[in-house]
Amino acid sequence: MATLSAFSSPPWPNPNPNPNPNPNANFVDSFSDVDTFSDHSFPLESDSDSPMPQDPIEPPHSQDPNPNPNPTQNPNLQNPFTSPPDSPPSPQPNLLHLSFNQDHGCFAAGTDHGFRIFNCDPFREIFRRDFLSSPTDSAAEESGGGISAVEMLFRCNILALVGGGPHPQYPPNKVMIWDDHQSRCIGELSFRSNVRSVRLRRDRIVVVLEQKVYVYNFADLKLLHQIETISNPKGLCAVSQQTSSLVLVCPGLQKGQVRVEHYASKRTKFIMAHDSRIACFALTPDGHLLATASSKGTLVRVYNTIDGTLLQEVRRGADRAEIYSLAFSSTAQWLAVSSDKGTVHVFSLKVNSASAGNDKPRSASDPNLAVTQSSTSLSFIRGVLPKYFNSEWSVAQFRLPEGSHYIVAFGHQKNTVVILGMDGSFYRCEFDTVNGGEMTQLEYHNFLKPEEAF
Repeated sequence: MATLSAFSSPPWPNPNPNPNPNPNANFVDSFSDVDTFSDHSFPLESDSDSPMPQDPIEPPHSQDPNPNPNPTQNPNLQNPFTSPPDSPPSPQPNLLHLSFNQDHGCFAAGTDHGFRIFNCDPFREIFRRDFLSSPTDSAAEESGGGISAVEMLFRCNILALVGGGPHPQYPPNKVMIWDDHQSRCIGELSFRSNVRSVRLRRDRIVVVLEQKVYVYNFADLKLLHQIETISNPKGLCAVSQQTSSLVLVCPGLQKGQVRVEHYASKRTKFIMAHDSRIACFALTPDGHLLATASSKGTLVRVYNTIDGTLLQEVRRGADRAEIYSLAFSSTAQWLAVSSDKGTVHVFSLKVNSASAGNDKPRSASDPNLAVTQSSTSLSFIRGVLPKYFNSEWSVAQFRLPEGSHYIVAFGHQKNTVVILGMDGSFYRCEFDTVNGGEMTQLEYHNFLKPEEAF
């Protein structure tokens, strides 16, 4: 079950804020798996199809008090602030979560102290919220601070937070809607089991539990859909970002199966993607292409989400690996893969997202395919040798220290990837579309080191 509540101050920032919120708050009827929840209407800042304003999120000015202070409303909610100037330097926090925003221009880090938001290019810390008043204060440690999930909404000031770690800031069965203009939570979703992940669109909030997915309307927080899944401890889920259509992908009810919900056409498609359990998947922003990997981690498959057609299969390697992340480039010309083997691979794709609807692969003469396909040239004995020898291999690779969890996305500069590590590492690398091979490292930072200035 889930409950939702919102605090009484105007929940969404407005260019022309009305100090008197609408007294006629919307109340939503209860559902079979939902207790009761009530909320204020949450108007979005923009209804356009273009990304949110590209100005970085700015922290509230310290001289501007909370426009709607109400200290008695939630006595357990601590007001976040960075370390006071007279306090000793904070020790390096422990990372609990890393994720990119929807256009891969920013990333969020959840720590055992709070959360931080960074810009990718140029690399810099945009802001941080530390919930602990003093890292050495045992009472403060007991009070919480840990954030195990931070979901951004492009670059706007609304975030979804989930508490986690040894001393969670919030109960791990709640999704807290955070407004960074007010530096406070403006609402919450409560569930009977722990939240595994959250996905945001401008019009939807998607909450993933161990065996269920809940879809809410963002404008009034009405529950729209409930989906049952196979056990999903990683919280695997992906949503498209085009305003005109909503495509949601989650695990199905069988091992190796993915479920694709096309809400615009009211169609559900089940794809038996692998024989083993699903370990990772990624969706193009328009929702046309889906990349999947299984727990074996040797093959990555690309499907047309409309009809479930297998469009391409690429090989990461011959030995088993845990796939940590998959990412399409903005044009769906490239696919990046990271795993526990410490190597990031970039593959060239034969189909683009725009042609996925009619399932027409790009021809080998397509000028966009500058790289010669890295499949073996043993076609004259195809069918005689094992499938391994006919596999398509990565065009470019980047070697990383093993032992850390890395996620990857494509950078905004042409032919670049951004790699984030749970050890605090940030890499920006460039790959050669003509010659392929080892990528060139352009930039490195450790974003957790307190001595680094941003």
